[in-house]
Amino acid sequence: MALAHAILALLVDCPKSGYDLTKSFEESVGCFWKATHQQIYRELAKLEAQGWLQSAVVLQDGRPDKKLYTVTDMGQHQLTHWIAEPCDTTPIKEALLVKIFVGSLVPLQVVRQQLTHHRQLHVDQLAHYRQLEATFFQTPESLSLKDKLQYLVLRKGVRYETDWIDWCDEALACLREEGEGLEDGVKTRSDD
Repeated sequence: MALAHAILALLVDCPKSGYDLTKSFEESVGCFWKATHQQIYRELAKLEAQGWLQSAVVLQDGRPDKKLYTVTDMGQHQLTHWIAEPCDTTPIKEALLVKIFVGSLVPLQVVRQQLTHHRQLHVDQLAHYRQLEATFFQTPESLSLKDKLQYLVLRKGVRYETDWIDWCDEALACLREEGEGLEDGVKTRSDD
C-alpha cells in the first residue's frame, strides 16, 4: 500500500486540513500504517499535483489560514481501482524478532527485558483498541456497512495485539525454563 492510498482513504468522506489529516491518520490507519507529519504533507502536495486532490484555503480569524484537501473524481477513481487490485501479504519487519533470533549473544535477562517491554507496548495498544471498540462499536450487528468494515479492521488490530501478548507470554515462559540451568544467564557456543 502506498501512503497515497491511505491519505485518499481518510479524505474520501470529508475534507481535512493537513493537520487534521495527520491527527486522523494517527487515530485510524496509523495503527497499521506509519507516516510522519512531513511525509503526509509531502504526499498531499504530490497528490494535488497529480490531480487526485484539490485544496481550498479557509481564512481564519486569529489563526493562520488553513488548506482543506478534498478527493477529486480522479482521486476517487484511483482509490477504487486500487481497492480492486489483489494485494500480497506484507513481509514482517520486526526488530524484536531479530533480537530474539541472536539473543544468545547477551545475558538472558536482556532478552527477557526486551520481551517484557514489547509485551507491555502491545498491552497498551490493545487497551486503546478496546476503548475504541467500546466507544464506537458497541452493537456491531446494527452498524452500517461502512462502519462494519471499519469495525473489522479494528477487530484485526485486537487479534494482532492479543497474538503478540500471547507470544510474548509463551517466549517468557520458555526462557524461564532455559534460565534455570544457566549460572550467569549467558549462553555461549560451548553451552550447545
